[in-house]
Amino acid sequence: MERALLRTLQRRALPTPQLTRTCPLRCLPNRQQPSAPLSHRNPSLLRPYVTNPSNTASKPVHASDNVTESSYARPAHELSQTITDEEKAHYNALETHSKSAQLRSPWTRDTSDLPPVHRPRIASAMTKGKLLTTPSRMLKLVIPLAPVDMNVDRKDVEPLALFVHPQQPLSYLERLIQSELPFLKEGSRERAPAVSFRAEDPEAHEAGPGERKGEIGIREGEEEGAKDDAEYMMIDGRLERTGKLNGKAKKVEEEGGNQDVANPDLEGRKFIRWSPSTEIGDFIRDASAGRIFLISIEGHPQPIPVAVPTFNERTYYLRMRLRKMSKRIESMAGLKQECDDLAQQGAKRVAQLGFCGLVGWWFVVYQLTFETELGWDVMEPVTYLVGLSTLIGGYLWFLYHNREASYKAAFHVTVSKRQAALYEKKGFDQSVWDGLVEEGNRIRREIKMVAEEYDVDWNEKEEAGEEVEEALRKERKKEKNRDKKRKDEDEDDD
Repeated sequence: MERALLRTLQRRALPTPQLTRTCPLRCLPNRQQPSAPLSHRNPSLLRPYVTNPSNTASKPVHASDNVTESSYARPAHELSQTITDEEKAHYNALETHSKSAQLRSPWTRDTSDLPPVHRPRIASAMTKGKLLTTPSRMLKLVIPLAPVDMNVDRKDVEPLALFVHPQQPLSYLERLIQSELPFLKEGSRERAPAVSFRAEDPEAHEAGPGERKGEIGIREGEEEGAKDDAEYMMIDGRLERTGKLNGKAKKVEEEGGNQDVANPDLEGRKFIRWSPSTEIGDFIRDASAGRIFLISIEGHPQPIPVAVPTFNERTYYLRMRLRKMSKRIESMAGLKQECDDLAQQGAKRVAQLGFCGLVGWWFVVYQLTFETELGWDVMEPVTYLVGLSTLIGGYLWFLYHNREASYKAAFHVTVSKRQAALYEKKGFDQSVWDGLVEEGNRIRREIKMVAEEYDVDWNEKEEAGEEVEEALRKERKKEKNRDKKRKDEDEDDD
């Protein structure tokens, strides 16, 4: 038995060729063979070990050689937990070798060219802002603001909705965005991150697709040439090829260009920064040519692209309101046209009756003058007084109604009175009609202004019928006449 234990100690005294994270093998203080029996030796001199017997030992000759005292069979408190300098040096050598191997072949590591916080993009993640219209004619800006870790592709990033008016400046929108961002620390001071707004250069947009494609082709050629270039690093005194790990964004940053080229949708497009004092409506009108603008936030890796609404999207609620009003105007236009026709016919009948009255008066005067005993001496003063009285009465009538002394004015007064009577009889509300027509013309003007901004030919007949268009046109004509008359009166007063 003592002989078997002695052989076990001798095998443990052999050096192990490869050890990782294990205690070094140590023998007894005296590496010579013990001269005294094992039972007479001091058991405290035996050092516990945490490794198994070396695999390099020879095969046991006797069956008793298989009986070994494995470290796994011993209690943990009897094992050594101390890491020596030899173990640390061995571990550092392995770590250095592993890092150098990774530098020489970075393609063996998955996503080695990405930062540690980057994660694959999620399909449902919102990475692009939207500019929407509202029924109240305000603009709703929805932008995805990333948290502090700058991981903009996370699914749990909640978009931020802001309501702005087209007549407000960009500085107002800048303050709204800054209020939702964390402050930047500069030493002991904190400040809000800078926010800038950029739109596509109109000159680059007017250059045409051919020239822009050429610029893109040149840039693509330069990028392909750059891909062939590889980075090199000094490793162990030698220049080793490590591959290109900096990516496109770093190259653009070094060149001083725009950060947006990292987005393939913005490649080949030139953006310019706008002053914060610019009105939001003017900024959107200019950005509508490129259908997109950028919001650059200090500290964020890339700017936030915001899609500018198209003409149909921008005027959606306006056109819906115009259609709704057009239906109401069209339903009332038939009744109004019927009442107007009856009033016109009634006014014409009044004019015809007046003509018949004048002809009858002339015939009566003729008969009394030449066919009776009264003669010219009596009828002359009668006709003079009757004609003068008629003129005086007509003049007083025009003065009372504040109208011009003309047939047109008299006819208009007659038609108006007849219309009012028919409207009340048929149940037509003139005030509601005037409000609908005025609102319809106002919405039409707003749509026309937006169409001019987008350089679009808008046909109002598609939204409203011919009857509604005619009614709106008549109302606009009346409004112009009233404005002209009011202007003439103001000039006369001056």
